[in-house]
Amino acid sequence: MDYTTLGRSGLKVSPVCLGTMNFGTSHAVAGCDETEAARIVDAFLDAGGNIIDTADGYSGGQSESIVGRAVKGRRESVVLATKAFLPQGPGPNERGLSRVHLTRALEASLRRLGTDYIDLYQCHQWDDSTPIEETMATLDGFVRSGKVRYLGCSNFTAAQIVESQWAAHRLGATPFVSLQPQYSLLARGIEAEILPTCRRHGLGTLVWSPLGGGVLTGRYRRGAAPGADTRMGRLHASTLPMARAWADGLLNEPNLEIADQVVEVAADLATTPTAVALAWARRRPGVTSVIVGPRTLEQFQGNLAGFTLDLPAEVAGHLDEISRSATLVPVNGVTTGR
Repeated sequence: MDYTTLGRSGLKVSPVCLGTMNFGTSHAVAGCDETEAARIVDAFLDAGGNIIDTADGYSGGQSESIVGRAVKGRRESVVLATKAFLPQGPGPNERGLSRVHLTRALEASLRRLGTDYIDLYQCHQWDDSTPIEETMATLDGFVRSGKVRYLGCSNFTAAQIVESQWAAHRLGATPFVSLQPQYSLLARGIEAEILPTCRRHGLGTLVWSPLGGGVLTGRYRRGAAPGADTRMGRLHASTLPMARAWADGLLNEPNLEIADQVVEVAADLATTPTAVALAWARRRPGVTSVIVGPRTLEQFQGNLAGFTLDLPAEVAGHLDEISRSATLVPVNGVTTGR
């Protein structure tokens, strides 16, 4: 497997990143248990992957604990990434990017992960209520203490990236080296401003939801309710209005038309729609690593095909054309594929 540096750093990462949002069974949309998660982690590392991404908010912290136990004994070969921002309790200082919350969140993540350092520590979202200088100074302190190696952010706008990097420069502090944005054939909004900003300010990208929440796998059809065993089916069955809104925002007519085209391309190439969608994302300018979030070992093995498939130029051009209008549009506060 080929490796590349993450942004303006010397950190080498694999082109596939293992996302672990589906690890754990304590959330409303149940993922996989620890046994299956360990099988996925082992298969990922055995295939040459080296970067594993989690967050303190995934499964109420269960994902971090599972990941920590799964990499025990192989820790030095893993680029371990986690994130902080999401609520960790009911109090006003138990969320966000303030010094008090980030310090508590880092210590809790280190305990759950069973490690004394985190390779890539990321701000999960922007925090309007905390001065960015406070956030960047706090994060720089983590790096200087040796508890964190590199810094990144997730879901930041172009303006927020610039503001963060400028703040770090003014403070003489450690800047971000990565961004986690949503990106797929159904969500290309980052191409206009965010990817160019990342290039100018030294950020690599770990792109999430490259399969458009599973829509690009070809499992969903017009006029048919999603199966109960599918991701969209589980989201529809969730008691969380946000989960249902996200599913409804993805399963729209334009997205399903793009998915149908991906299915046709896959048939012509004698491969799977999943492989086609991942191969497209992997080769896009500005993409450092593509995050896959399998719930089963079988799904992960299917994902790997997307990292060996080379799309013919005419096929890649066709996919570019049919998805050119895909952007990010919030639906009831949830960022969806359109």
